Amino acid sequence: MLGPVILAASRSDRMRRLISAAPVTKQVVDRFIPGETVDDIVPIVEELTAGGLELTMDVVGEDITTPEQAAAARDAYLALIDRLAELELGERVEMSVKLSMFGQALPSPAAALTEGPSGPAPAFRGGHELALANVRPVVEAAAAIGTTVTLDAEDHTTLDSMFAIHEELRKDFPQTGCVIQAYLFRTEADARRLAASGSRVRLVKGAYKEPAEVAYQQKHEIDKAYVRILRTLMEGEGYPMIGSHDPRLISIAQELARRAGRKLDEYEFQMLYGIRSDEHLRLAAEGHRMRVYTAYGTDWYGYFMRRLAEKPANLRFFARSMLTRG
Repeated sequence: MLGPVILAASRSDRMRRLISAAPVTKQVVDRFIPGETVDDIVPIVEELTAGGLELTMDVVGEDITTPEQAAAARDAYLALIDRLAELELGERVEMSVKLSMFGQALPSPAAALTEGPSGPAPAFRGGHELALANVRPVVEAAAAIGTTVTLDAEDHTTLDSMFAIHEELRKDFPQTGCVIQAYLFRTEADARRLAASGSRVRLVKGAYKEPAEVAYQQKHEIDKAYVRILRTLMEGEGYPMIGSHDPRLISIAQELARRAGRKLDEYEFQMLYGIRSDEHLRLAAEGHRMRVYTAYGTDWYGYFMRRLAEKPANLRFFARSMLTRG
């Protein structure tokens, strides 16, 4: 399977330098990441929302090594929110954040035992409190313009911390969302807990290299888990967000929503910018809420490589472009 190989490459400094230096790379990356600054992205936001779509915005970047970098990531989101307020698009555009960008993985001399969402949990990494302190003003600012924030899931070692921060934020901002990943064994239990709480939950297959001890490794196992978890979300009290480009899973989601008696505004589909754009418009035209996950920023490498790992067609597109344009 190529996926694990590509994910390993996403953590390689040598591969980062090689791919970043290739003349064709920027042209291909632009398919998935259409800008580096807020000014770059504003025309995209206006175009997509004018076409009946909603967005979730991600300022890409995960390799945070200092508190100052974490504060800069926070400020980048606050600048985005200021622009959305100027455009009066708060109700159409939310934010997605990775807590690693806000300092979650930074070390600390002593991390105290912290109560997790399911009771006492192992001590969180030292950056847990820093990430909470940095993400809270972003959530507050988003709420002030009528929108919200979804906490993206990262590798399995970060999830207890992410869920604890999610639970803490929801005390004051109950609309705060989170992401769960179908390939992890733990996710069915997480889904049952979240479905009963009124949360906004995005379900994705998962895009990190995880060991066989914690995650399904075969596509058919992941797909079956996805359907089981999605049924739990649709039958629960929360707001499901279906993060998938798979036509079969999209059809299954529509059928599960129908069986659960959900109206079209009681769930939504989410897909990545640059992938199946015609399908975005088709679902929106049918009356579904369709949200486009749109990333921007200069630190694009890790995000880009996971997009290649998720879908073989993306890798073929990149390789073909390298051969024909290189």
